[in-house]
Amino acid sequence: MTNLDPIQVFRTEAAELFEQIEGGLLDLLHDLSNQDQIDAVFRGLHTLKGSGAMFGFEALAAFTHHCETAFDRVRKGEVPATAELVAAVLDAQDHMKSLVATPNGDHEMAGDVLLAKLQAAVGAGGAHHHAPTAAPQPAAVAAEAAPNGATVWTLVFRLPMNSMVNGTNPLGLLDELRELGECKVVADKSKIPDLDSLTPQELYLGWTVTLTTDKPKSDIEDVFIFVMDDMEIALTQARADAPEADVVAPVVAAPPVAAVQQKSAPAPTAASAPVDAKHAKPAAENVRVPAERLDELMDRVGELVIAQSRLSQLAGSSADIMLRSVSEDVERLSGELRDTMMVLRMVPVGSLFTRFRRLVHDLARETGKIIELQTEGETTEVDKTVIERLADPLVHLVRNSIDHGLEMPQDRLAAGKPETGKVTLLARQSGGEVIITIKDDGRGINRERVRAKAESSGIIQPGAQLMDQELLQLIFQPGFSTAQQITNLSGRGVGMDVVKKTVEALRGVIDVRSEEGKGSEISLRIPLTLAIIDGLLVRVGTGCYVIPLSAVEECLELSIEDDLRSRGRSFISLRDSLVPFLRLRDMFRTGTQPDPYQKVVVISTGNERVGLVVDQIIGDHQTVIKAMSRLHHDVVTFSGATILGDGSVALILDVTNLVSIGQQQEAQLRIAG
Repeated sequence: MTNLDPIQVFRTEAAELFEQIEGGLLDLLHDLSNQDQIDAVFRGLHTLKGSGAMFGFEALAAFTHHCETAFDRVRKGEVPATAELVAAVLDAQDHMKSLVATPNGDHEMAGDVLLAKLQAAVGAGGAHHHAPTAAPQPAAVAAEAAPNGATVWTLVFRLPMNSMVNGTNPLGLLDELRELGECKVVADKSKIPDLDSLTPQELYLGWTVTLTTDKPKSDIEDVFIFVMDDMEIALTQARADAPEADVVAPVVAAPPVAAVQQKSAPAPTAASAPVDAKHAKPAAENVRVPAERLDELMDRVGELVIAQSRLSQLAGSSADIMLRSVSEDVERLSGELRDTMMVLRMVPVGSLFTRFRRLVHDLARETGKIIELQTEGETTEVDKTVIERLADPLVHLVRNSIDHGLEMPQDRLAAGKPETGKVTLLARQSGGEVIITIKDDGRGINRERVRAKAESSGIIQPGAQLMDQELLQLIFQPGFSTAQQITNLSGRGVGMDVVKKTVEALRGVIDVRSEEGKGSEISLRIPLTLAIIDGLLVRVGTGCYVIPLSAVEECLELSIEDDLRSRGRSFISLRDSLVPFLRLRDMFRTGTQPDPYQKVVVISTGNERVGLVVDQIIGDHQTVIKAMSRLHHDVVTFSGATILGDGSVALILDVTNLVSIGQQQEAQLRIAG
C-alpha cells in the first residue's frame, strides 16, 4: 500500500483550485455582473484558504483571506466587480502559487504590494471597515457582533470518525467560527470509549457552539464546506432579543463536492443542495493516478505487443491448431488492452487552450491592444505527452500573433477593421493526427520584409527563387526576426525556432498561410500519440523499415519498364498527375540489386504527395516506438525504432525529414549532371 504525502495531495488540489479560480475570473471579465461567477470565485478562494490552513500553509491562508474578503464584499453588493479587481486577484493568485511552491520563502514584501493593489481596486469607500490589514482576530470580530441586529446561532455538529486521518482539523473549524463573532464552545464527550478501545487516529468528540454574529447563515455554512457531505450538523437560529420559540428546523448546507470537483460550472447555493448532491455523486468515481504510473503501464503494454507479435510469428509457422487459437486470443486481448491504454493517455486539448486565456489577458493589458481569444474543438483528445510538449510552442505562436500580427486599435480602425483583434485556437482530428491552428485577423506576414531579412542574414542568396510556402517557412529559421526592436514579447528570433524544433521532435509538420492585411494562419499537424502507432512494414534491401500508416495514401507497383523510363526525372504518372518519388535504396546505399518488381508507397507530407520506392511491402504492423539513442541523435531520417516479432529491429521513417533530404539530394544530382 502506498502512503500518500498529504502535502503533495494538497498541492494537487490547490492546482485544480487555481485553475478553477482563474477560469472564473476570466469568465467574469465578459460579464462583471454575473453573480454565479462571483460566487464561484469566492468559493474557490474560500476552499483554498481553508485547505491551506488545514495543511499548515498559514501564510497562504492569511494572504488568500484578503482576496476572499474582497470578493465577499462584491458578492454582498457592497462594491462592484471591476476589471481592475479581476487583474489584482489574478496577480495575487500568482503570489499564492509561490506560497504553495515555497511556503518558507521570503514573500512578505511582494505580498504587501499586491495587497495594496487589491485594496485600491476594491476602493477606499468602506474598505477600512471590511478589509482588514491582517487576518481578523476573534476578539475584534466579536466586538463588532455586539449590536442589537446580531443573531444567535446554535450549532450541534459531529465530524466523521476518520476526519483527522483525511486532513480535517477540527480546531481550525472552531477558529473560523470564532472569526464570525462571539463564540461559546462545549465539547460532547459522550462517545469517547474506554482507553483500551480508543483508536488515536479516530475522532470521538462532538461540539455544541453558540455563536452570536451579524454575518449571514451562508458564512457559517461555508466554514464546513469541506466536510458537509459526511458530517452530522444541526443549525438553529433565533434573534438575540426574540423568545426561544423562534428556533427553526435544522438546515444542511450544500455539499462540498460541487465546490471541490467543479471545473467551470457555477458553485451551487444552499437552496439547491438536494439536487446538487445527486449530481455530485458521479464525481467520486474519478480516480487520480500519477502520470508516472500511466507511463510505466504504457511501457508494459508496449512490451506485451512485442511479445504478442513474436507469438503470432511462431504460431504462423506452426501446424499446432491450439497454438494458433491461443495466439489469436492473445492478439485480440492485447489489441483491446492497447486501445484502452491509449484512451487513458488521451487528454482533451481544451486543457491546453485554457492556459492561454490568462496569457492573452495579460498581453492585452501590456500592449494596450484589445484582444478576443476564441477556441474551437476543445474536446479533441491528444496524448498527454503531446499536450505537455505543445505548451511552449503554442505560447510562442500566440505571443507572435499578438505582437507581430494584431495591430493597435487605432490602426485597425484606420484599416476598416473592428478595434478588437481576434486570435483563434482551433483543434481537429484528421486520421491519425491532430491539427492545431492559430489564426489572427491582423496585418499578415510582409513577404518583402521576410525576404530582405533572410538575405541580409545570409539565410538565402539575394534574388533566389522561392515558392511562397518556402518563403513563409523562413520565419522558423534560428535567429530570424522581423521585429524593429527587441521587446518583452519578441525580437530576439528564438521563439519560432523553438516551435519548429519541438514540432519536428513530435514528428509533426508546420503549415503557414498568410494574406497581407487580413491575417495569418499557422497549423501544426501532430500525431495523436507518441507511444504506439499503426505502421506499414516495408523491406529495402535486407533491412526492414516502418512508415507511419497515417502518412500513407496508397501503394503502387513499379515495373522494370517504368523504373527505367523514370530514370533521370523520378516522376510517376498517377491518375493524370505527376508524383515525384524517392528511391530509398539509393538514399540508404544498400548496395544490393533491386527486386524486379519494386513497389511505390505514396505518402502525404503537408500539401504535397511523394512516392517512396521499396523492394517489398510486408504489411501493417502495430509499432511500439522506442527512442533512438543519443549516439543517433543527428540521424534525422528516422524518428525511432521498433522491435519485430523475430527480435530484429526496424527503423521508423521520419517521412517529413526524409522527403526534405531526398529533394536536396535530387537537386544536387541535377546540378552535378
